[in-house]
Amino acid sequence: MALLLLATGCGGGDSSGGSGGVGPAGTGGQTATAPNVVPLTVDSGPPGVDYINGLFVTVTLCVPGTTSCQTFDHFLVDTGSIGVRVLSSMVTLSLPALMNASNHALAECIPFVDGTAWGPVGVADVKLGGESASSLPIQLIGDQTYAVPSSCTGSPVTDLQSLSANGILGVGVFPQDCGDACAQPASSRANPGLYYACSAPQSCAVTSVSVAQQVSHPVAAFPVDNDGSIIRLPGIDAGGAPVVTGTLTFGIGTQSNNGLGSAIVLPLDDMGFVGTTFPPGGTTYNSYVDSGSNGLYFLNSGLAGLPLCAGGLDAFYCPAATANLSAVVSVNGGAGATVPFTVGNLATFRAANSAFSNLGGPMPGFPTDSRIPGFDWGLPFFFGRSVYTAIAGRGSPVGPYFAF
Repeated sequence: MALLLLATGCGGGDSSGGSGGVGPAGTGGQTATAPNVVPLTVDSGPPGVDYINGLFVTVTLCVPGTTSCQTFDHFLVDTGSIGVRVLSSMVTLSLPALMNASNHALAECIPFVDGTAWGPVGVADVKLGGESASSLPIQLIGDQTYAVPSSCTGSPVTDLQSLSANGILGVGVFPQDCGDACAQPASSRANPGLYYACSAPQSCAVTSVSVAQQVSHPVAAFPVDNDGSIIRLPGIDAGGAPVVTGTLTFGIGTQSNNGLGSAIVLPLDDMGFVGTTFPPGGTTYNSYVDSGSNGLYFLNSGLAGLPLCAGGLDAFYCPAATANLSAVVSVNGGAGATVPFTVGNLATFRAANSAFSNLGGPMPGFPTDSRIPGFDWGLPFFFGRSVYTAIAGRGSPVGPYFAF
């Protein structure tokens, strides 16, 4: 069972029911036929992976400016990170390396909640449905051209077994995965040390990287539908579903099929956080919305009032009976929107199903690390809703914001 939570350290919904996994019910009647719409699937992942609540899309990469292309299935759709990252072992294309002004190859050490991905930065044309981002900086995860520097720490994410996907499509709220901080001098305390310049296979050192050369949001590079995206998934039964299908729509308010309508808009702070009060009237915590997290991760067992599962499943809650809970998501302590949610007992979930709307667990690192938010609204939040992710500095209203 894959437990991947993908969130980098930088930087009115449809509640239709039904059996789930049979089509785009709950997506407002939209199907993946428009140029700015692509199909999504929640299933068990690539062959050999037993993924629960993995949201996947198909991505095509091309050598820039050519028709030399390769199509990959099972890229994890992640609103908690930025950019395209592909397992180098899957790539048969000869993608050009991204070089800095000193003609040194750029590489990146990117931290996620449960591991660290190392690999060089390449350049590719990225195609999603009828949309294309030209000459986009992307990361080649696990490429062995340059040795992992000692300063790139954390459990390595290098292959299918550690990533549990063929790649990541990061469609979060920022145009680049680091921004101005990584453009500071390498010696600056403001530079988080994500990017490296490699002069030889065994010689990579932290470097300053301009915003233009950082791993970038593919949607932000589209010609028109470039201010955000919308994930639409149907509601599913409490017992789960083996497969669920939905859509990923590009642009917000740029076409007739991507308007906000009556969605509740929640502006985000500079870190991409919004407030969540749990229980309603209780304590307010920082939170974020992350399709790359396979569960609703919040607080700890004591604060949530939920027991942990036994043995190797202790990353999740296992209440004796399904817990019916709610929280208020708001901006600056305002009225906001009440979000009902349920947490089931993972030990009783059917092994044949891959999609569950009631999978929950404690937030890793909370509250020991003050930087860790209290709530991660993972994929269960997306079932039965249209969830909008707006890119900072784009659109009207101007992002960053989430809406649903």
